[in-house]
Parts: sequence; C-alpha cells; structure tokens
Amino acid sequence: MAPKVSLYLIVLLLILGAVTSKKPSEGEKPAWAKKDIRDYNDADLERLLDQWDEDEEPLPEDELPEHLRPQPKLSFDPNDIGDPESLLKMSKKGRTLMTFVQVVDSLSPDEAEEITKIWQSALYNSHIQAERYMVDQRRAIFMFRDGSQAWEAKDFLVEQPEMKECSIENKIYHGLHTPEGKKEKAEAEAKKKGKAKKGKKKKEEL
Repeated sequence: MAPKVSLYLIVLLLILGAVTSKKPSEGEKPAWAKKDIRDYNDADLERLLDQWDEDEEPLPEDELPEHLRPQPKLSFDPNDIGDPESLLKMSKKGRTLMTFVQVVDSLSPDEAEEITKIWQSALYNSHIQAERYMVDQRRAIFMFRDGSQAWEAKDFLVEQPEMKECSIENKIYHGLHTPEGKKEKAEAEAKKKGKAKKGKKKKEEL
C-alpha cells in the first residue's frame, strides 16, 4: 500500500508545483497552498485541481463533448416562419442526428445492405458525411455528425426507386416512387400552384 501512497503524493506535489509556479507575479501563495501536502483535506485538493483546470487552455468548440458545445444561434423572425423545416434544420447544425431509412419490401436483405451502402457512398461524394448501420433486414440508420445535412440527404434518398421511406425527428418522408410518395408529391405541387395563383391575383388587385 505504501508505494501507492507515495506515488499519489508525488503526483499531487507536481500539480501543486505547476499551479503555484504559473503565476509568480500575483503575490504570495494562498494559505491552503502553504500547507504540507500530507495535511491536505478534500477541500484543499478540490481547490488545487480547480486552479489547475483554470490555467489549462480551453478546448476549441468542435473538440468539446457534444453536450458542452454552445447551442447554435438561430436568426429568424418569429412572425415570419415560412418554412418550419428550415428552422429545424438550422437547430441541428453541428449536432448528431439519426435518420431511419427503409427500402422497398421487394429487396432481399443482401440487396438492402448493398443499396444502402451505395447511397452512403453517393452522399459522401456530395460531401454529406453519414455513418450507416443496418438495424433490420430492410432498415438502416444513417447517422449524421452535422444534423443539418440529414434533410439534404433526405432529398436525395426519396428520389431513389428502391426507397420506401425515411424518418427525421419522427416525421416520415415517403419515397417518390411509392404510392404514398406520388400522392404527397401531387398534393405539394397542387398546394404550390394554389399559392402562386393566389399571389398573382392579389398582385393584380393592387
């Protein structure tokens, strides 16, 4: 047991020496630092380690653990939220985000793994970084280190013939070649035309 105690004391002495020698121009050592290292209590050790941490160079934001990174700053007018998806995309900038991707039922498990691998490579070639994990025979997780890229990836994925659906933040996006996807696309185009027609009519009235 004695060798371990001696090593512990040596480490503490080294830290104490480094801490108290870093700022020689700021006056005398505090009273707790003048004590014999063997007389240190828990509070003294806490102060010693805190001072050591204070003098360390802070890590860059991108090297901090995700939960310690500052929240991304959002710049938007709350009275003019035209596209909630764009706002959600901004909020996930620099944050890890998972997307669930499911291929059509007609593919075999081997074909499903191969096609999702091809999609991952295509995204990579478009500078969209995603890690891929198969979680079922025809279902995979695409994990994005920069969550804002998930929606760019979704725009590519839904256009693929083998794509059944994907989900981001509990919202499902159907592949455009599925019956659900074709219906949603037709509804979106009709809505877009309706807005354009309404805007044109309002402009003519003015």
